[in-house]
Amino acid sequence: MQDVLNARIVWVGGKGGVGKTTVSAALSVLAARRDKRTLVVSTDPAHSLGDVFDRELGDHPQRIMPNLDAMEIDPDAEVDRHLNGVLDQMRGYAKPDLMPELERQMRMSRQSPGTQEAALLERIARLITTEDNHYDLIIFDTAPTGHTLRLLTLPEAMAAWTDGLLQSNRKSAQLGDVMKHLTPKSGRDVPTPFDDPQEDPYADLDDRSKRIARTLTERKRLFHQARHRLEDQGVSAFVFVLTPERLPILETRRAVEALTEAGIKVSVAVVNRVIPEDADGEFLARRRVQEAEYLHRIEHELRGLYTPHLPWLETDVQGLTILEDIANRMEKLGF
Repeated sequence: MQDVLNARIVWVGGKGGVGKTTVSAALSVLAARRDKRTLVVSTDPAHSLGDVFDRELGDHPQRIMPNLDAMEIDPDAEVDRHLNGVLDQMRGYAKPDLMPELERQMRMSRQSPGTQEAALLERIARLITTEDNHYDLIIFDTAPTGHTLRLLTLPEAMAAWTDGLLQSNRKSAQLGDVMKHLTPKSGRDVPTPFDDPQEDPYADLDDRSKRIARTLTERKRLFHQARHRLEDQGVSAFVFVLTPERLPILETRRAVEALTEAGIKVSVAVVNRVIPEDADGEFLARRRVQEAEYLHRIEHELRGLYTPHLPWLETDVQGLTILEDIANRMEKLGF
């Protein structure tokens, strides 16, 4: 098995309600006990990471135990932060009488499909590409599978979109008509990283177009860096969580296939809530027969993946004591 805790980034995904947050939290506790400076991050809009730790979490890291911080990213807040940043940039070089319309467009775009994912991805991309953060390991407790797949494949789409927009910026005969509505503030210089104008790839653009082009290029670079870290098996590890039931098995198989096609390897699928061997009663005996069929199906459909089992617990998972117990179980399973 790939030792997932030797990676720099661990992504924990799966169908909603299978125990992703529990596995993410227990992995983070196990990593922290091994003296890894660990950050566990929830990106699911329906946050439950704070509930599992029995702590109030927010948008910035909070200390849970030695070597372990936790945070919950608020997608709506990320959208607001992203759109406000765009508006701040526009105020720098747009005519004042255009601002009410621009603000209206920003309000409308807040509800556009993909806006939340794009803003969330940018926050995640900055977390995983920042070289000066002091964490040895970042664990992401992600939203249900479909959201995760969009999140992981969006960098390519955003990079392609940026390339197209930059090309249009040069080729469009209407660029001048569009740009005439934008006027830089008096006294603002256009920053350029190029000492020799001949080396400036935007030398053929006017000052306002250069600002736009450089902003787009910076975002393109960010998404490319994020994509490289996702694909690098020495950097990223992917853990899927499922339960021995029909729908989670189907969704996990499809998700693993989709990620494989995207060039991303999954090596571990944690089978959660397996009926303990010492559980008794006629009801559980019948459930165990059905479960055995599903466990066999998991071994067949996810062959090639390590599929360790975690037991169905007697109580809800809340607080460090029970998370320590789950971390002990995961350590015995080879994590």
